[in-house]
Amino acid sequence: MTNVRTNDGEYKAPLFGARHVQCILIFLGMSAAVIQRVNLSVAIVAMMDKNSTNPDFEEYQWSEETKSYVFSSFFWGYCITQVPGSQLAHRFGGKQIYLWSITLSGLLALLTPLSVRLGDWQLLCALRLCQGLILGSAYSAIHTLLSKWVPTKERGSMGTFCYTGLQFGSSVIMLVSGWIATSSLGWPGIFYFSGILSIIWGVIWYLFGASTPRECKWISEDECMFIETALVTSVKPEHEHASTKTPWLNIFTSVPFWVLLVAQCTFTWGFWIMLTQIPSYIKSILGKDMESNAILSSIPYLSSLFLTFAFCILDDFLIKRGYMSVNTSRKLFNTIGFWVPVIPIILLGYMRADQSELALALLVIAVGVNSSSYLGFLTNHIDLSPNFAGILMGIANCAANIMSLLAPLTVGFIVTDAKCIEQWRIVFYIGGGMYFIGNLLFVLFGKTEIQAWNYPKIERDNRQHI
Repeated sequence: MTNVRTNDGEYKAPLFGARHVQCILIFLGMSAAVIQRVNLSVAIVAMMDKNSTNPDFEEYQWSEETKSYVFSSFFWGYCITQVPGSQLAHRFGGKQIYLWSITLSGLLALLTPLSVRLGDWQLLCALRLCQGLILGSAYSAIHTLLSKWVPTKERGSMGTFCYTGLQFGSSVIMLVSGWIATSSLGWPGIFYFSGILSIIWGVIWYLFGASTPRECKWISEDECMFIETALVTSVKPEHEHASTKTPWLNIFTSVPFWVLLVAQCTFTWGFWIMLTQIPSYIKSILGKDMESNAILSSIPYLSSLFLTFAFCILDDFLIKRGYMSVNTSRKLFNTIGFWVPVIPIILLGYMRADQSELALALLVIAVGVNSSSYLGFLTNHIDLSPNFAGILMGIANCAANIMSLLAPLTVGFIVTDAKCIEQWRIVFYIGGGMYFIGNLLFVLFGKTEIQAWNYPKIERDNRQHI
């Protein structure tokens, strides 16, 4: 095919092309991954109260402390493989790492009911630990893929779309979990659903996914050239064999990266407190049964999904029309996502059982608007260093998921009586404070310019002589 350029010398690309298909597949993979993480949060309500679902399955009387161990076990493994996984994605490409991460973890999801039956909560913790180890490289693989597939001007909207898989997956599992748990499949069906869905996605991704545009067999030459020329990335052609050794010292002494890391940590704390504890909060404080619990728990994430699309459209419009710079956009949407939820989160600690409608409205605001921050810090890794975006995500997500590990342990330490609203109030105050501090630092010190250490050593030396 002859390459076609516009009058300003840019390559044409279809409004909907291979890069969009890749993002849709990444979105679905992220949905499958988060379903595997969240399935236990909704299933555990049925596992500990068989009368609220299908009574034909065994009930487990675990303490709040034991529950906190079970919830946190996934993140012990998840933290360990973040950085090694990012290195693997950087070296071998995002496709293979993303594929094996989600499908192998899906196989373990199928074995979850058996592990509980054979080894109670101890074996369940071990299996969740293994799932965390396997899924630890997923985020890094996504960022590596996005840095190769998404042009700079489309990075905020398309990158954020991929991560809406978090809300979509959360909504799906929370919506179907109540129905599955009350069906003949019982609570084990929730894990079977998670595993089968992940394996189906793996087959589709194997057939149609690609690490780079050049490796995609069905992309048009025009779109391939459009992506490659639009990306402000690493090696220029004459330096394509230059060393791309990871600049660890430069990364760990970069103020913009540290600010990004703090923002990601505080976001993750609040996000996983909401995600893992909402079912327990609704049951213990608002007094809702399993089916109502599943529906109520899913509504905030459905609102988050739709609001994310609205934020993406708005961001795309503002940047492409020149009304806002990338730097301003990142900080504006991060502020909306971090600071608007603070008050609703704190007010949740003052709700009573007869105020379930108001509590739901607060959850919708807190969780829904929180998705705006995906257009802020979550794509900032690629802004700072397209070459090492996956590695930056691996480091930041490793630190952030220490928060994911500590969050349920902290809740287990604070909430010794799940029906005590005063104890829940402390949890929500901590979450609101985290959001406030994280965004304040990001607004004051965050940057979107590509850092000098993004470029290979040969190219940096040449740039210094110019």
